[in-house]
Amino acid sequence: MISWTKTLFGADNIIIPEGSSEIIEKRGTVASNFIVTTANPYATNVGYDIIRRGGNALDAAIASQLILNLVEPQSSGIGGGAFIMFWDNKNKILHSYDGRETAPDSANPYLFIDEKGEIIRRSSAIIGGKSVGVPGLIRVLELAHNKHGKMQWSELFKPAINLSSKGFKLSPRLFKLLKNNKILPRLKDSSSYFYQPDGQPFPIGTTIINKPFAKTLSKISKHGSKEFYIGSLAKEIVEKVKTSAVNPGLISIDDLKSYQAISRKPICGKYFKYTVCGPPPPSSGGIGVIQMLGILENFNLNRTDPWSLEALKVFIEATRLMFADRELYIADPDFFLTPAKQLVSREYLQKRAKLIQNDSILKDVSPGKFRGYPLKSLSKGNSLELQSTTHISIIDNEGNAVSMTSSIEAAFGSHLMVRGFFLNNQLTDFSYKPIKEGKIVANQVESGKRPRSSMAPIIILDESNEVIALTGSAGGPSIIPLVTKSIIGLLDWSLSPQDAINLPNVLSFGSTVFLEKGTNLEKKKAKLLEMGYKVRSINFASGLHAIYKKDGKLFGGADPRREGKVRGD
Repeated sequence: MISWTKTLFGADNIIIPEGSSEIIEKRGTVASNFIVTTANPYATNVGYDIIRRGGNALDAAIASQLILNLVEPQSSGIGGGAFIMFWDNKNKILHSYDGRETAPDSANPYLFIDEKGEIIRRSSAIIGGKSVGVPGLIRVLELAHNKHGKMQWSELFKPAINLSSKGFKLSPRLFKLLKNNKILPRLKDSSSYFYQPDGQPFPIGTTIINKPFAKTLSKISKHGSKEFYIGSLAKEIVEKVKTSAVNPGLISIDDLKSYQAISRKPICGKYFKYTVCGPPPPSSGGIGVIQMLGILENFNLNRTDPWSLEALKVFIEATRLMFADRELYIADPDFFLTPAKQLVSREYLQKRAKLIQNDSILKDVSPGKFRGYPLKSLSKGNSLELQSTTHISIIDNEGNAVSMTSSIEAAFGSHLMVRGFFLNNQLTDFSYKPIKEGKIVANQVESGKRPRSSMAPIIILDESNEVIALTGSAGGPSIIPLVTKSIIGLLDWSLSPQDAINLPNVLSFGSTVFLEKGTNLEKKKAKLLEMGYKVRSINFASGLHAIYKKDGKLFGGADPRREGKVRGD
């Protein structure tokens, strides 16, 4: 096994934009009965306790998610959304739940066009009410719980209510984000919560109490999602969005009342003998991961040498081909006809693989074409998600499994705070360009539409239709290659989940390749430049959390680039 240590990563060189203060060496965990891995020790411990008390994987995921909202509010929460993959082990059925945010009813393709007809700068659009989509997290948790939950809904809220009331210790990661944020100290709600009178965040280790959030959760625990979408909280959300001093938004009471989480059929594809499944559109994560694996399947990845130059080159080109299809073809399926089956078919991906040449890079990376599909009527969009997201992987003692990714989009979302939690800025995941010259932008803003996402909670089945692995990550558009990296680490390079996660990260956009700074991937820079790529070394805000089953044991890993923890029994 390969063991990447703090020294090898170079802790002083890694500055994760989402707030990690350093690389934290993780050793992974081996368990026999159940295992939980999340982005924060508080959340992992609560998920562990829920299963010990008789709850199942979904119960544990719900309780853990509510804790994450409290202790890493920059990443996810009830003001945002999620995609959930649930494996019902008793009935051998895989479920996918869509809790993605929606655009307000009054939104249109010109939402991010100013009075001069120019596109609003992304950095300006993020803050305030205009970017807030109708939150989906509470509704999707409730939908999944009604179908699969084992413990009472109210019981799952108690750990977060108690921790909100008694307080949690401010972490290095959250402290760093607060210190670098220039907007939050100027906003009334967040300044009184996170900052001292001099404008500096409270020191690391300070006990942070959030009584407004405790009251919010208490009401939702008693009254269910209707408290969030119909009650007094709904009115406060609308008021906050519409009266925002910056970019007032459009959400109405009717938008909240009408929001529905959706049960969708998972998207699945083959990778050698394995079946890889993820969420279908509006997430591009499931299709994207399957596409990358389907292309990589046609090459020898050199199973004894992770990130050989040959494997790296093929991975880069597979990423580029995947992104080309993603931009053109993937959007909310209720508004846009995505050729999902064609995009993940082995025949199509074999054709895409043949485009990759050993001695040169692809000069023109174009999306594929499908017979009968109106390619000429489409136009590229320009959406690019930011990186504030979190992932949970859990397998319980009954064999049920949850892979869930949730987000509020940018760090601290829209920066608007209501009753102790932040509202998302997910509408900035739409393409800003409206319909132009009669051509359709797949991911354009439309009334009631869900913006495209890169979230990729993945569940992998073996030949016997048994769960063999779970994985998922934070990281905005880099989620798809990050998750793919973890899968080939597990299945091709025979690494443990921890070692697969620890592998250096690589991403490509266009002809530019981004290598993780301070890792041995930088040694490949000269060769990649010779091939014709542009190459940059950057810090990656990943957040991989994976589980692998082997020989009756459960192996778990948490990303050393964040504060996560694995715990099992």
